[in-house]
Amino acid sequence: MNIIPDIPSIADAALAARLQSLIDHKTKPLGSLGRLETLAVRIGLILGSEAPVLQAPQMLVCAADHGLAARGVSAFPSDVTWQMVHNFVTGGAAVSVLARQQGLGLTVVDCGVRHDFAPYPGLVVRKIAPGTQDASTGPAMTAVQCEGAIANGRDIVRALPGNALLLGEMGIGNTSSASLLLARLTGADVAECTGPGTGLDAAGVARKVAVLREALAANAGAREPLAALAALGGFEIATLVGAVLQAASERRVIMVDGFITSAAVLVAARLAPAVLERCVFSHRSGEQGHGCMLEALQAEPLLHLGLRLGEGSGAALAWPLLLSACAILREMATFESAGVATGG
Repeated sequence: MNIIPDIPSIADAALAARLQSLIDHKTKPLGSLGRLETLAVRIGLILGSEAPVLQAPQMLVCAADHGLAARGVSAFPSDVTWQMVHNFVTGGAAVSVLARQQGLGLTVVDCGVRHDFAPYPGLVVRKIAPGTQDASTGPAMTAVQCEGAIANGRDIVRALPGNALLLGEMGIGNTSSASLLLARLTGADVAECTGPGTGLDAAGVARKVAVLREALAANAGAREPLAALAALGGFEIATLVGAVLQAASERRVIMVDGFITSAAVLVAARLAPAVLERCVFSHRSGEQGHGCMLEALQAEPLLHLGLRLGEGSGAALAWPLLLSACAILREMATFESAGVATGG
């Protein structure tokens, strides 16, 4: 099964020059809109347009349980995963509120939650298994399971409308998987990659680091991206890897949320480096490892609000900046069209 699509570079020096010229000739001092200007150019390059329009944006929240959670790596019990999925689809979670506010389509995917859900609008069931295995004793999932989750992510995105995908997740224990993937794929010490997650105290973080060291040792041979994802990841992360790969192949704008979704992007980028050309990083999380993750991805996030909720909340909060960047590019007058004199 070929699960990695062809994702060519979208680098286009001529289009980039035209976009920059358009921005530079707007009625403002050169560079005075700061990061909004570079964001406008980036979106224009992703969509291949000098007048980009973001259409039918989709928030995709992937959820799954983790066998590693039984080792006490989270301050919350695993049942919170399915309870929060229910909260997402019934409209009560932060991402549900923000998606409504921002006019984002919201799709929640059961990728491997330890609970059987009744049918509900907006909930897609693509359960690989009821949670992964305990990665501290061996691989979290088989290669077949991992490939199945990636294929699911690709299929889900194919069925979604629009030209922008916002990434979200839910899974008690998944900051541990993100820390493990960061450590394995970048060579960073796992202690530098690990934080409190849902709210562990200092002693809890120390225990978490010890468990993660066991997981790295138990899966010492899993070093290539797909092998590392299967050994150390989660079903929701693998599904997000597939979603990112498919969105990139379709040249959608990919809005990355926090630590866990960035881990999915890290894996996807190791499989197909041009994925990163399609990504916008919404924020820098309060989770300790996210700074290291962003550095590994050479990513500059738009916001730094101390968020550490996940769900896609940071992506939703940063979404209006993308709309503004496109509007400035399309609608703001130039000095010539407005009859405004240029300085000097």
